[in-house]
Amino acid sequence: MLLDDVADLSAADLDQGCRLPNWTRRHLLAHVASNAEAICRLLAWARTGVETPMYASPTQRAADIENGAARPDLRAWVRDTARELVYAASSLPDEAWPVEVVTAQGRTVPASEIWWMRARETCIHVVDLDAGTTFTDLPSPFLTTLLDDVAVWRSARPGPAITLVTPTTTHHIAGDGDPTTVSLPLASAAAWLVGRYPEPSLPGLPRWL
Repeated sequence: MLLDDVADLSAADLDQGCRLPNWTRRHLLAHVASNAEAICRLLAWARTGVETPMYASPTQRAADIENGAARPDLRAWVRDTARELVYAASSLPDEAWPVEVVTAQGRTVPASEIWWMRARETCIHVVDLDAGTTFTDLPSPFLTTLLDDVAVWRSARPGPAITLVTPTTTHHIAGDGDPTTVSLPLASAAAWLVGRYPEPSLPGLPRWL
């Protein structure tokens, strides 16, 4: 979906803002391309056993996004890094997938986690791109897994206690006070839990990632 939406954007469209504050679509796409390169570094770590962080530092990561946003070949960079990631993953030996690597957030995970990391990255950011795709266009299995993932993440951090109910799922999020029951359609629930569904009548949530 992301590559399809990117292909439909003109150069002028890329200069416009996206759904993320203070970023143009160029910044968002540079972030996505840089993420593909960073995940390739984790795959290299799993393959060789040589520690290779996703990013050299937060400062360097921010600079790469800023510089990447100005690239004249931005769309090709997004496309090519996505293909390079698929190739790197498809050529990874079976014995390398359980090897532990460290994410940009400092989590130690098996290399097999990269599939979910990349799916989450591209599916959420294609909505952030604001080029037509919304959370209702995302596959239901992805949305359900996203709810599972973010509910666990939020339960481990300060925030309100919530019982989040959709037509097919119920998630109990640990937090402060008595749980507030929030009932939403699946896509809206996922969007809300990751901070993409501002609704004044719902409990305020701390920033996710």
